[in-house]
Amino acid sequence: MRIAIAYDCLYPWTLGGGERQYRAFAEELASRGHTVTYLTRRQWDGPAPRIDGVEVIAVAGPAELYDDAGARRLGPALGYALALLGHLLRARRRYDVVLVSALPATNVPAARLALLGSRALLVSDWLEVWSRARWRAYSGPVLGLLAWWAQWLAAALSPVATCHSALSGRRLATSGLRSLLVVSPGLVFPDDHGAPRLAVPEAARVVYVGRHIPDKQVTALPAALAHARTRLPGLTAAIYGDGPARPAVLREIERCGLSAAVSAPGFVAREVLDDAVRDAAVLVNPSAREGYGLVVVEANAVGTPVVLVDGPDNAAVELVDDGVNGVVAASADPVALGEAIVRAVEGGAALRASAYERYRELARTGSIAATVDGILDAVAERGVRG
Repeated sequence: MRIAIAYDCLYPWTLGGGERQYRAFAEELASRGHTVTYLTRRQWDGPAPRIDGVEVIAVAGPAELYDDAGARRLGPALGYALALLGHLLRARRRYDVVLVSALPATNVPAARLALLGSRALLVSDWLEVWSRARWRAYSGPVLGLLAWWAQWLAAALSPVATCHSALSGRRLATSGLRSLLVVSPGLVFPDDHGAPRLAVPEAARVVYVGRHIPDKQVTALPAALAHARTRLPGLTAAIYGDGPARPAVLREIERCGLSAAVSAPGFVAREVLDDAVRDAAVLVNPSAREGYGLVVVEANAVGTPVVLVDGPDNAAVELVDDGVNGVVAASADPVALGEAIVRAVEGGAALRASAYERYRELARTGSIAATVDGILDAVAERGVRG
């Protein structure tokens, strides 16, 4: 089949779980002999990137996607949706299937309008589905209501919808969706993670990997680490990543008297990050909002248990059995989160072994290939053939 994937970011020019997911979808589909086009915005200098079996087309120009607080800006979102609309109107007979990210939701009505009357099947893929309260907190009372309505409209206009957590599936089912829903079995990437580290690291070290934005609650980490160090005095930590909350993180490290024990290296090379996760006693992700939780899978893949924070918008907790592959804290309160870190570190070799075994179970049933199988089955059910 001729398949287009539409997302305004492309890995590794933009870093994130969604970026990795859509690139992996493109590569998996191409490996099966489909003709794949990736429709994105320009994030590079010079000619378009070369990806084996995938044509990359920049339908929109470069833009700053996030504001100073780390929230998605409306202008670039609308600009990409309009550019996608224009491309699909011109190329409406070029594709059999268009898989469009519903982040932002404006992409879906644009693609549906462009494809009206064509043979192409629209599949909307949902990285996350938010409640009205979450949209209000994220964008304010007016823009939040408009964003929630746009999400509802996008769901209602989707002939086929795919998502990657039970949380998103439940919300889609009550958010305007009237058509076929595919909940994927997982998002285990086909990367070679290398051998796991099942022995307990000599030094107890905590790592955080991710953007420094309010929803990630990374500013809660220093105080939680200070509490954990009352029980584990030798505990150290590295807080990787960057973002608008980074100055607050640095201030918290200083306020808690942790300058000698906690580093914040910012963005580092992928191999450095991989080694840090493998050698960590535990990976802590205190995020209040996750659509899937790829960091859980990648940490468990090398035997590293995780600590998460429970919450109504955190689908990552679906991937963790407390005491099996990690620990779920009741909140980001310093004592609750600090005690969860202590439990994970004290789990030692037994917890590392069970975390790795949980990854192996998920890898057998929830790979990117298995998720693509589900999407293609849904496409076939709608009668689309190459």
